[in-house]
Amino acid sequence: MPRVLVSDKLSPTAVQIFKDRGVEVDYLPDLGKDKEALLARIADYDGLAIRSATKVTEKLINAARKLRVIGRAGIGVDNVDIPAASRRGIIVMNTPFGNSITTAEHAIALLFSLARQIPQANASTHAGKWEKNRFMGVEITGKTLGIIGCGNIGSIVATRAVGLKMHVLAYDPFLSDSRAQELGVEKVDLDDLFARSDFITLHTPLTDKTRGIIDAEAIAKMKDGVRIINCARGGLIVEADLVAALKSGKVAGAGVDVFEVEPATENPLFGMDNVVVTPHLGASTQEAQENVALQIAEQMSDYLIKGAVSNAINMPSITAEEAPRLKPFVKLAEVLGAFVGQVTDDPIKEVEILFDGATATMNTRALISAALAGLIRPQVADVNMVSAPIMAKERGIIVAEVKRDKSGVFDGYIKLTVKTEKKTRAIAGTCFSDGKPRFIQIKGINLDAEVGRHMLYTTNADMPGIIGLLGTVCGENGVNIANFALGRNRPGGDAIALLYLDAPFPEDVLAKLRAHKSIDSAKRLQFDVGEA
Repeated sequence: MPRVLVSDKLSPTAVQIFKDRGVEVDYLPDLGKDKEALLARIADYDGLAIRSATKVTEKLINAARKLRVIGRAGIGVDNVDIPAASRRGIIVMNTPFGNSITTAEHAIALLFSLARQIPQANASTHAGKWEKNRFMGVEITGKTLGIIGCGNIGSIVATRAVGLKMHVLAYDPFLSDSRAQELGVEKVDLDDLFARSDFITLHTPLTDKTRGIIDAEAIAKMKDGVRIINCARGGLIVEADLVAALKSGKVAGAGVDVFEVEPATENPLFGMDNVVVTPHLGASTQEAQENVALQIAEQMSDYLIKGAVSNAINMPSITAEEAPRLKPFVKLAEVLGAFVGQVTDDPIKEVEILFDGATATMNTRALISAALAGLIRPQVADVNMVSAPIMAKERGIIVAEVKRDKSGVFDGYIKLTVKTEKKTRAIAGTCFSDGKPRFIQIKGINLDAEVGRHMLYTTNADMPGIIGLLGTVCGENGVNIANFALGRNRPGGDAIALLYLDAPFPEDVLAKLRAHKSIDSAKRLQFDVGEA
């Protein structure tokens, strides 16, 4: 039974979900605040469920010998060292949809607060003042709202703003024209958004490209009297530049829910009359907190029990529905990679993966990750689908994907081509109705070979006597042949043989076989196909 540690506060219902799904769970909601205590316990767990209090550092990840998945109940994963987790093959999940509505509503609330100076007027009136003329607001109807980042949360803000009769501009490199039209927004570049917006709201992740996206240079391109809202990540705005613009009047007001350093008990924005600040409340509703807790419990349980991957930061998602159909082809991609990885001694420069027919409609990102894992495993034993793409990139391997919708003998197959400085190798395979992977082409030579745990691969010139030679060698050394597949490109040309064996081919006999005048090369292969 897999074990999960919950080191931050999660609802009792979420904890019960783990138990109901067959996952053993330890609920220690204050452990995330004690780094040393968490470090001492983490080695025993397959999963770690967190919110924002737990800091998952490289040191913690290295101590987590069994850890397979980290689940963040919420959208932000700034507190997780994702590169370190990826190198260790640990999946990092979040819940990007559970608090989308709540965060979007908070942004709209800050927009209204800025437009009508509601917090300042509230404080003044509570103090017994009647400063009606002091708090002159602006209407939002007919004003232009610029949205930076039009994903889950940004798109909800857009629909709400359109409903409020605002004109909405959106900057997002991934926003398609059709999606922009569906939302009723105008897709623009960033400088155009800065120049035309009366209000600007940020809803983009914090990355190297977006860090400091609003700084002094950006503010100089904005309208005089613009109002800025940030419910995303503090690092998106250079706070010192925003403070200067608020003091000069270039920026009329700011609504800030997130800060460069949190918890923010001191900040130059605090105490400014034209600033509304809240303590990172974007996701703080009862509905959102419950939603993200339940979602992360379900996602982690589905992965640990069924192998389904949802909302992973560092691995392609595999839904519970597609997992059964995808699983045999994941194994196929892995054994294709493993074959080439075991017969290739030179450094790999390029990998091309062709998906033909039915495989072209599948989750090919997952299949690519599996192929790379099989390819690298002969050199790095503990590589998996999470760490393989990272390792391939670190080694400078160029990975290309090709899809082809072709009807032929096979409903769908995968072809893997690998290039080194010296040669190019290619292998193709498919899965039959039994779900077992089969090799169907090696070196351009067609054959039909079942994949077994122990195999022997030989190449030779096509000539009589090879079958007898291989059978005799195996028989004399007590190696039973379960299956025997042959292929050639033409009579008298190049030929290959794949023997599926009951036991590993003896190393000393392999040397003798390689020395035989009729054999060009011989390789002992091993595949993880789930046999006893």
